[in-house]
Amino acid sequence: MSHREVRAAIAAGRVQCNDLVVTSGDTHTDVFIRLSVDGKEVYHKEAVYIMLHKPPGYVSANSDSEHPTLFALLKGEYTGEELHIAGRLDRYTTGLVLLTNDGQWSRAMTNPSSKKPKVYEVELDGDLESSMVNAFAEGFYFPTEGKYTMASELDILAPRRARLTLYEGMYHQVKRMFHRVGRKVVKLHRISVGPYELGDLAEGQWKLVSDQVFDV
Repeated sequence: MSHREVRAAIAAGRVQCNDLVVTSGDTHTDVFIRLSVDGKEVYHKEAVYIMLHKPPGYVSANSDSEHPTLFALLKGEYTGEELHIAGRLDRYTTGLVLLTNDGQWSRAMTNPSSKKPKVYEVELDGDLESSMVNAFAEGFYFPTEGKYTMASELDILAPRRARLTLYEGMYHQVKRMFHRVGRKVVKLHRISVGPYELGDLAEGQWKLVSDQVFDV
């Protein structure tokens, strides 16, 4: 339709946005709307939010020439052109990954200022010491970024196992933090982001979720 035809259709009350009659060409909408003219849908885009349990060996990328990506797990229902990853994990790290087509939500989820907790289960190559709890709470200086890490919460679960809660996401942050206390991460698994937990979601499986609980 031309601009003139659109204006005429709006004036005649023939245009609906999300089942409401559009009364002005200046009506504000976001990208996720359902638009119809004379009852016939002409545009429809829904926000998509996915929680996925990442197995080892998959890369957090839209495409890769050598390794399978997370999108292979979606079995063609969504692609890297439709969705992006909100909070990546490296190839060998397992656990919770969030995917969406909502850029505003994604930025709010991953911005350190939102202070959304990210919880990891970690296995190390050596025994943990109680002094490490304070070291993680105080933070570490990363010269590459030119900044200190935020205070994080280290809970020692066993001599070589811990639960770590972060409120930001620097490059390989968990592995670099443990390196500072003389330990190497041998296994890393993310169990939750914000209020979302993997629960009984099986490795390699995914499900659609709501964005309402994120309070972004």
